[in-house]
Amino acid sequence: MTMTRRAALTSLAAGSAGLALPIAGWRPARAAETVTGVTYLPPSYKGLTWGMSGFVERLQQNAGDALTVEFYDSGTLVKADEQVSALRAGTIDFMFHTSSYITRSFEILGITGLPSLVEPLYENGERLSMETPLWNLINEELAKDNLFMLSAGGGIFEPEYVWSGAQKVASLDELSGKRCRVVSYEASTALEKFGVAPVRIPSSETYLALQRGTVDALVANISTVIGRSLQEQLKYCYKLPTTAYAISVYLLKDRWDGLDDATRQPYWNAAKWYDENSASHVNNEVYPNEYWPTVEQAGVEIIEPSADDVQRFADASQEIWTWWKGQVGEEVGQRAIDLALGKSA
Repeated sequence: MTMTRRAALTSLAAGSAGLALPIAGWRPARAAETVTGVTYLPPSYKGLTWGMSGFVERLQQNAGDALTVEFYDSGTLVKADEQVSALRAGTIDFMFHTSSYITRSFEILGITGLPSLVEPLYENGERLSMETPLWNLINEELAKDNLFMLSAGGGIFEPEYVWSGAQKVASLDELSGKRCRVVSYEASTALEKFGVAPVRIPSSETYLALQRGTVDALVANISTVIGRSLQEQLKYCYKLPTTAYAISVYLLKDRWDGLDDATRQPYWNAAKWYDENSASHVNNEVYPNEYWPTVEQAGVEIIEPSADDVQRFADASQEIWTWWKGQVGEEVGQRAIDLALGKSA
């Protein structure tokens, strides 16, 4: 019988096991643990992925030889809708996820996208920073589902607006009858009050959907527009703050609680950097200096909403706030809203 290399090594190890003697003071070297992280976003979303890359680099640097960090973007390991399941199954150790994608699974994350609340939260992103009362409250609720939000990137990104092509949308009234791509459940519910037919399609399919007329408009952050080159198909941006999102880094709660200090501290330090830099860099540098000029150069007309439209949308949004508080619990929901508005809870 021909013995394979693996079988030979196994036999040799077994035969010599009885001859091995411990050496005083000797301890086997600890093998580096491999941790795996993912995002479904591709590198074309360079504003958003900048912070993720910085987190991963610092996690590896801070951990040194104790960890080997493997990171997969573009949904190459697991797709967007599979990330939560993969985290729970242990296929991955951490994930970056857009809050608007998972508010139906984790209702407390709806605070990042409540219509008419997003503008003050966007302008005061520090209210969502690590160790703040709002961050603590969100994690208290997520813990019920064994999830831990390590960092929300220091705030939400600039709100999502209504973008349209040949079927111009320049007011709330012109939304009526339009097929509109919306991700956020909260925004979909609010816009339905103005006659919108919400359509949920992946961002990767939005370009063709606009080109073919499958949708007339979309609610999107400018990162989606630039990341998917949608400005080539768009003509108007109705700049009504409709909803928003944060991109947070998540681990399982029991996984986080079980980490030793040598592993937890590198995560914490990398998250602190992400918290202090991600949203602020994108909102204050990438968007005004690069993305909005690109959109304007493409010929997209920017339309500011009227004061009447802003008030009508705010009035309709109050029903969404009431509904959302019913989902998370009246007391928890009101505390979260108060904290997002800068009121003491």
